[in-house]
Amino acid sequence: MEENDIVAWDLFVEGCSGATFFHRAGWKEVIEKSFGHNMFYLMAERNSKIVGVLPLGRIKSVFFGNALISTPFCVYGGVAATDEVAKMALEQAAANLADDLAVDYLEVRNTLPSNSSWPVKDMYVSFCKPIAESVDENMLAIPRKQRAMVRKAIKQELASESSEDIDEFHRIYSESVRNLGTPVFDKRYFKALKSVFQNACDILTVRRADGKAVAAVMSFYFRDQVLPYYGGGTSLARELSANDFMYWELMKRSCEAGIRVFDYGRSKLGSGSYSFKKNWGFEPKSLNYQYHLVKAKNIPNVSPINPKYRLMVNAWRRLTIGMANVLGPMISSKLG
Repeated sequence: MEENDIVAWDLFVEGCSGATFFHRAGWKEVIEKSFGHNMFYLMAERNSKIVGVLPLGRIKSVFFGNALISTPFCVYGGVAATDEVAKMALEQAAANLADDLAVDYLEVRNTLPSNSSWPVKDMYVSFCKPIAESVDENMLAIPRKQRAMVRKAIKQELASESSEDIDEFHRIYSESVRNLGTPVFDKRYFKALKSVFQNACDILTVRRADGKAVAAVMSFYFRDQVLPYYGGGTSLARELSANDFMYWELMKRSCEAGIRVFDYGRSKLGSGSYSFKKNWGFEPKSLNYQYHLVKAKNIPNVSPINPKYRLMVNAWRRLTIGMANVLGPMISSKLG
């Protein structure tokens, strides 16, 4: 994409009601430079004016297959368009591209159903909630049991700060995902996110009274929304309720900044993160991931809760942090 195309693309995304942060043109640069995957950005025009966009990325892996995804490494994707004609044209173009590339399947991460002829996976939900205008209102909106956890965390003499320290963030995040049995991303990916999205990408770090960092979250900002996207805590975070404090501080700061929507992101049905977000008073909304099958016979299931990967997850939890950080990026870059 030329510079003029990038500017025009992002202007359209900013104004299109169906677009998300994950439709922004910067993801093309981030994913290509961080992981080396080929990205295909489709655009529909009418009378020299953009009427629809569709970001796509091809992920090839010996273990996880060969897929064309909108948008890889992102929870939302699919067509963002001003009308049904443009939407259908872009969906057909994506299906044609998937056929031409001879991938196993095309995965479109819609927030709502789109092409009724494509099968749907209903494994994931999103959690979004309006942010009230006052800090006190937001505290009272948290269900009683979770509110008690937040207030307990506030009494732990924890402090939060906005940070640009990717190294510190990665140390915390890598320990957290190792404990979950998940391969960590390479540090350069997070550096690319900050470099490309700049002020729309921020890290909130939580510290104990002695200054030791125990939790951190990287969030994205889009229109009037905040999206805490990569977050985690060290082994000390649980006993301090540092994660509860971290998300409350992010909500509080967002409220004070005039941000109106808290997007807690994607969770798998029945997972720990699903329960955690429900405890905050957020209601799940189904994400309709749809598929155009090319070589694949069935909708793929590359989720870590798939019994096929259970042994790998359990083994990963037993790795040292150093080993997990060496091996992790080789696997995570292929997950998409």
